[in-house]
Amino acid sequence: MPTIQLISAFLIGLILVYVSIPVIVRISKEKHLYDMPGERRLHKVVVPNLGGVAIFIGVSIATLLSLHQLEFIEFRYIQASMIILFFIGIKDDILIISPRKKFIAQVLCALILIIPGGIRFTNLHGILGLYEIDYIISVFISLLAIVSIINAINLVDGIDGLAASIGIFSSIIFGIKFLITGNEDYAILCSAIIGSLLAFLWFNVYGKTNKIFLGDTGSLILGLLISVLVIQYNEFSLLTTPQEISFAPVFSLAILATPLADMIRVFAIRIYNGKSPFAPDMNHIHHRLLKLGFSHFNSTLIIVLTNGFIITLAFAFRFLNKHALMALLIVVIFLLLQLPNIFHKRKQKDSNTTMT
Repeated sequence: MPTIQLISAFLIGLILVYVSIPVIVRISKEKHLYDMPGERRLHKVVVPNLGGVAIFIGVSIATLLSLHQLEFIEFRYIQASMIILFFIGIKDDILIISPRKKFIAQVLCALILIIPGGIRFTNLHGILGLYEIDYIISVFISLLAIVSIINAINLVDGIDGLAASIGIFSSIIFGIKFLITGNEDYAILCSAIIGSLLAFLWFNVYGKTNKIFLGDTGSLILGLLISVLVIQYNEFSLLTTPQEISFAPVFSLAILATPLADMIRVFAIRIYNGKSPFAPDMNHIHHRLLKLGFSHFNSTLIIVLTNGFIITLAFAFRFLNKHALMALLIVVIFLLLQLPNIFHKRKQKDSNTTMT
């Protein structure tokens, strides 16, 4: 077990982000690079939104310096994709770009990972009776998965600490899985992500003079990294036990349950209302929790704990048929996502009753 390398990746990522954020905040303030309050903004004061710059620096350097003699061939393609999203995110954080251009960049990065990088689903683990799949189908499914996860993380980054907490949570679980399967290079990447996000989380949640947001730069890069972890976990599980092979796709769904389900729900609402799925609104789960009176911190805690409950549920019922378990999780996830709506309507009804 590469204990020293794991600790090295964690500490380097932690230190680099911790040191770089005050510098980024100072430059942002001097150059007036802020996330300005607005109709859809949940903050009331100007806050720098270039936290993704620090995440990019922390994850990249921490991983590269901690690999030592390990070959991590795929990381060159991960790094290339991160660089593209870094510049797209920076432009969007400072100047704003259209959703179409962001989507094209995401597809390009996904194709870099899939085709030259070889980071793709090659097997469906028996879902719908399918195992090994054709290359073209593999590319299509992997492309859909990567772009979906990037957007899910990007969209969930609406309140303090939420996207970073989901990233830490996911990276810890996948990192453990990679260590168990002997994939030390990916475990080191997970450790670098955890260290970088923990340092960012401190400034994002508890920062006063140095408070900072993740921005599109950070959420796009984080979404890309998590999509890589999901695909590789499923691929590496193919070399383990039949039980793990069967459980891997369901477990992956459970780990990303909240952001993926919330994205699907919000996109469905927008399309139903005749709007573009990328049109901004205030229908996300975190918006609903805030309307109920919860703080940013408590809303994040509720969502993360809900995600933890889904993972626990999946693990507790892992003996079930994979299709039955997946159906159970989907039903439970969407029922849980409806609870804030139900409570909010009840609150409005009680308020109207009191007024009358």
